[in-house]
Amino acid sequence: MSHPMMDSFWGHLTGAVTVVLMLIFIGIWVWAWRKRHRSTFKRMSELPMEDKPEGPVPGQPRTGKNNNKGEQP
Repeated sequence: MSHPMMDSFWGHLTGAVTVVLMLIFIGIWVWAWRKRHRSTFKRMSELPMEDKPEGPVPGQPRTGKNNNKGEQP
């Protein structure tokens, strides 16, 4: 007597799911390596090396007109 989960249907289903996931992975890989994305990814790779961060720096007080030091409006 065979187990119901050992039916050949499940083997074909897992094979089909594996192929679909592999195709999705290859599609994302090809998309990421397209030439038009190269400049964007190059810029993103250089962000950690910048001297000036874009936005507020944690631990430093804000400067400007709206320096309310955490008070509610």
